[in-house]
Amino acid sequence: MKFCSSCSAPVSLKVPEGDNRPRSVCDTCGAIHYENPKVVVGCLVIADDRVLLCRRGIDPRSGLWTLPAGYLETNETTEEGAVRETWEEARARVDIDSLYTIFDLPYISQIYMFYRARLRDGRFSAGEETLEADVFSERDLPWDKLAFPVVERTLKLYFQDRENDDFPIHSESIKKRPIRR
Repeated sequence: MKFCSSCSAPVSLKVPEGDNRPRSVCDTCGAIHYENPKVVVGCLVIADDRVLLCRRGIDPRSGLWTLPAGYLETNETTEEGAVRETWEEARARVDIDSLYTIFDLPYISQIYMFYRARLRDGRFSAGEETLEADVFSERDLPWDKLAFPVVERTLKLYFQDRENDDFPIHSESIKKRPIRR
């Protein structure tokens, strides 16, 4: 950040009084500008014994498969955001069952939250940022063409949990960037 969003004056990186880390502070009006992690929300959509995936039509990772997800918007709950993103990415109407996975990725300042959900009417199609949407059984999943490690981890957890028909909330921190093949 170079300029204050309150008064347009230059900002300096310094530790404000009473704080413990550097922040962008306006040199003129003193406004402190905090940078916080982005929250990504989405759904692990179940259709019978298959899962719904979207092939990304945008970067990053265009052409690879992912769960329908995106950034949480202002003034919406994480559940509302997950339902909205599922509609935008896969044109799918869903009923949420429960929060399923939470991943902290401090190396990119993101938090991912995936909800388990059921496909409401069996219909889905590619949204504006999606090349195609499809449902996959566990054995037919494009494991080598998944866009993000958190998607692969969520899918693996789901298929493990499905064996016992028990779906606890999983929470993990990924401290450094995973190596992609």
